[in-house]
Amino acid sequence: MDFGVVLQTNPPAWRTVALAKEAEEHGFDYVWTFDSHLLWQEPYVIYSQILAETRRIIVGPMVTNPATRDWTVTASVFATLNEMYGNRTVVGIGRGDSAVRTLNGKPTTLKEVRDATHVIRELGNCRPVEHMGSTIRFPWARTSALEVWIAAYGPLALKTAGEAGDGFILQLADVDVAKWMIAQVRDAAEKAGRDPDALTFCVAAPAYVGSEDQIDHMRSQTRWFGGMVGNHIADIVAKYGDDPDNGFPTVLVDYIKGRTGYDYNTHGKADNDHVDFVPDEIVDRFCLLGTPEQHVEKLEALKEIGVDQFCIYLQHDNKEETMRVYGETIMPQLREHVTAKA
Repeated sequence: MDFGVVLQTNPPAWRTVALAKEAEEHGFDYVWTFDSHLLWQEPYVIYSQILAETRRIIVGPMVTNPATRDWTVTASVFATLNEMYGNRTVVGIGRGDSAVRTLNGKPTTLKEVRDATHVIRELGNCRPVEHMGSTIRFPWARTSALEVWIAAYGPLALKTAGEAGDGFILQLADVDVAKWMIAQVRDAAEKAGRDPDALTFCVAAPAYVGSEDQIDHMRSQTRWFGGMVGNHIADIVAKYGDDPDNGFPTVLVDYIKGRTGYDYNTHGKADNDHVDFVPDEIVDRFCLLGTPEQHVEKLEALKEIGVDQFCIYLQHDNKEETMRVYGETIMPQLREHVTAKA
């Protein structure tokens, strides 16, 4: 299993760079960031500095969208970074949440996600692509290799991820929900004539390491995540309704019934004051909280259902310690064990 962290690009930018360097020092494989240009600093600029000051880490947005960034510009950014730093980028993409909603916009259609994924991937892999009535390519790109992973929750979005993505990003760590959603993506890939095993399955959620008597504090620091997920689930319920016969996990539908609104000014922050509707049970199911042993137990369950990467949202007050404990204690137990002598 690979491991990553998700950072917000809060000022100063050097703090984000320092956290990325620390993640690499502790053995993490990926550094992701939010991509919401009004709420935080521009991540694509910061990626260049992260790549310049690290040697191995892979960077990318979790997640960008087809609305606020021109697809060809996105492809150009990552192809350029790959040419400069040796193919150490990945693109996570979705319909759009905070980046579009803060501009009073709406999430894009899944067709736009599918089309953007194709254009970004082809250009990012030095291939020509049909776009806006022309065949285009980057004449300067020679070695860039780029994957595009699709973030999804709803039935049609999961289908899109399986049919068009190089990977699938699920932003919650409930084992039962993840198992159902991964199965939907794998089924869609297979029906499209693709090899499901060729896709990367990434689960991202807050992780907080602490003793059992700290559980109330850990929940208070990560409850915001249930509110963020609730934004997407509310869209799905509005589209499909809350009929349990549609197969969508009822745990997701039930917990948002008390949702009354959301303040994007505190999006992704521990002090978000619009997440009181999120019960403790959901915080515990969506996140990884507790002792190292409890983290390992849940990560092993996620690995068993096909998760290739677990990515930690580090939007809490225990960033450095969480990375240290994961690097020294937790991640080694989930890595492939190789012995010097058979």
